[in-house]
Order: sequence, then structure tokens, then C-alpha cells
Amino acid sequence: MPELPEMENYRMALSRQLKAKPITQVEINRKKSINKKSEIFAAELQGAVVTDIRRRAKYLIFQLSTGNALLLHLMLGGWMYIGNDQDNPDRTKQVILSFGDKRLYFIGLRLGYLHLLKWIELKEKLEELGPEPLNPDFTLETLQERLGTKRGTLKSILIDQKFMAGIGNCYSDEICWQARLQPERKASELNADQVIELYQAIGPVLQNGIQFGGYMENPLYAGDSKTGGYNNHLLVYEREHQPCLRCGTEIRKMEISSRKSFFCPNCQV
Repeated sequence: MPELPEMENYRMALSRQLKAKPITQVEINRKKSINKKSEIFAAELQGAVVTDIRRRAKYLIFQLSTGNALLLHLMLGGWMYIGNDQDNPDRTKQVILSFGDKRLYFIGLRLGYLHLLKWIELKEKLEELGPEPLNPDFTLETLQERLGTKRGTLKSILIDQKFMAGIGNCYSDEICWQARLQPERKASELNADQVIELYQAIGPVLQNGIQFGGYMENPLYAGDSKTGGYNNHLLVYEREHQPCLRCGTEIRKMEISSRKSFFCPNCQV
């Protein structure tokens, strides 16, 4: 499932190609992927200009000239592709937005969705999300305060979108490895120095994920050489049986709250 770095990569790429462009055609092939009747959804989007594309947690927000917004959550299996009638994946597209001769294809939206919302509806949808870990106001004191009442494992806390927005399976493991902490450690067991190590790991791991295009491999457009590049820089995620990049010990996998997690049994404590 795309996480903060993947969605930020998509936001930047889509902004370069679609910002300030009007939607000229809307095609709906799966009604469950949207939140209105197809004809109403299409009519409200027809002619609307994408004035901005923002990210909040794992969501993308397409701000429209009408004052409404499209809220996208790709969930598991969802992805996008920018192309045209001659250049597009041979896959079922649940929704297609046209911008002149350019098309934005939404693929794999079985669990994910593209919802057209008014400003107040968007605000209500996102209001329970936790702070953005890359915002300047997410300080060490913020993390210390939010960890203060937590009793769960680091893995379960880091992927809790109400605790902190945008982190999922992959980057929670990467952060724990960077901080030298076991993902199954209880937050209540961390000492002051370990909380500092955790805080100092969060930003660099997520920034590296963004820099290298995230770990989701499906290209966003023809010639896209960036998307998925973080796969070549993974620290621990999906590296079971491979040597730890820090100490050489074999990486192991375990389940924490029914989610796979990868760790080094030697240098993570």
C-alpha cells in the first residue's frame, strides 16, 4: 500500500503535469470507486480546473476551481498512470479523467476510492488524522508527548494514522531499523535516549523514501525512472534472510498484529 513517500512522489509528479488544467472528460467504469451517481460525478467534474494537488497522510487531494475537491486513497493494489489512448497499461481502469489529450488512469481501485467532496466534508473526513511527521512543528517534544500514553508495540503505534499520519508497513520497519529498535518493543519501555533515536530516524527515512521515488514499482508515466527507486535503498523491509546492512546478521520476519515486519535480531534491541 502506498505510504507518505509514495503519495508525495505522486503529488509532485501529478502537479507538474496536471495543475491548472481543466478536466475535459470523465469515464466511470466502477461505480463503487466513487461516492456519487456516475452522471452527477461526471457533470460536477466536467470543466473543473485542478488548482492544486496536496497530500495529507496517505491521501491525495485534488483541489478544484469549483471549490470542491477529489479525495484519493489508493489503499491496497491501487495505482495511477498518466498517458493517452496509445500509451496506457493493459489493465481495467476504474476511473479515467481526461485533460485534453492527456489521461489520468486510476487502476486497481477495488479497496481504494476517488470521492468528490465539499470543503466541509473533506475537513470532516481528515480531522482524526495525526500530525504530519515531516512538518516543522512535529518536534521531539511532540513525539514524546504522544508516546506518553501509549502501551502498544512500536509497529502498531507508528502505523496508527491517528497517532502520526502517513506511515505504514514499509516505513515503520525502516524507521525502527534506523533507530536500532525492535518493532515489537513496547513504547512504554523506551528510555529517553531511545525516543530521541526514534525521532531522529523518522525524518531521514521518509525523506529518503521521497528522494528515491518510494517503493511502489508501477511507473506513473512513460519514461518514469524515479517511481519505485527506493526498492534499491531498502534498509530492512522485504529483506528476509539477507544480511543486515549494519551488522551482517540475517534479517528475520515476524507478524505483529497480523502485519508482517522485518528486523535484525542482533542490532535492534
